[in-house]
Amino acid sequence: MRLGQFSTTADGPAWCGAVVDDSVVNLSVAGEAAGVSLPEETAAVLGQWNWEEKVSMAVEYATEHGVGVEARDDLVQHEPVSDPQKIVCVGLNYIDHAEESGQDVPEEPMLFSKFPTCVNGPGGEITWDPEYTEQVDYEAELVLVVGREARDVDAADARDHIAGLTVGNDVSARDLQLSDEQWVRGKSLDTFAPIGPELVTLDEVDDPHGLDVWTELDGERLQDSSTSNLIFGIDELVAFCSRAFTLEPGDLVFTGTPPGVGVFRDPKVLLDDGDEITVGVEGVGELTNVCRHR
Repeated sequence: MRLGQFSTTADGPAWCGAVVDDSVVNLSVAGEAAGVSLPEETAAVLGQWNWEEKVSMAVEYATEHGVGVEARDDLVQHEPVSDPQKIVCVGLNYIDHAEESGQDVPEEPMLFSKFPTCVNGPGGEITWDPEYTEQVDYEAELVLVVGREARDVDAADARDHIAGLTVGNDVSARDLQLSDEQWVRGKSLDTFAPIGPELVTLDEVDDPHGLDVWTELDGERLQDSSTSNLIFGIDELVAFCSRAFTLEPGDLVFTGTPPGVGVFRDPKVLLDDGDEITVGVEGVGELTNVCRHR
């Protein structure tokens, strides 16, 4: 199943929909017709008890009766999850990325955060003031979307708490990050966490630890790796995070980026006004954004 957020106009309210071929099922509308209560936004849907069964019932009813079905090409697509309570990020989670940055390979997951105001969607603009930061970089990442509250869970049970996967770009202001000697400010400028296009449930993915991950800048491939190279896999990450704090439905976990980021290339390759940046994860999707100075 693929879940996203859509609207009929650019400034209209976003609602959670299930992608079915070239159509999108408005889950709230279809659910109401089917006698199933589903909220408008994805995070609220994920917070529902037995949400998978409710969504399936709404989609089945919509497919059979044509209720709440919209042509995908007629809709505006937004980020699949808006306003998460937490955006947890994992640093240095690929050995060769740790090596290219000149840092030791961590013995346990190295966590930092981004603020919810960073969240951006497919086609959205990544914006920044060039007088505030001059070194804006890209980071392609597999992102976990939490679907069930997780606190002190074992790695063996972690997938029961994952709603699905999406694609993320951990956009980073390197000059701020390096000058601060901690990462939150440089990682948390508004628009610096594009995600999408959809949330893909785990049953749609053969092996989350065998997916190609890449970045293309204006058509040139700059990152090209696989989640098979993750140091800490998705099960271990959920368990590790849940021992420290409660993960809640709609929370995001950025799992780390592979090598090839711009700041460590020779010469450096940094984002600039007008650049088009695409990050992708095999079987999950591609996410394209345009960069703009403001």
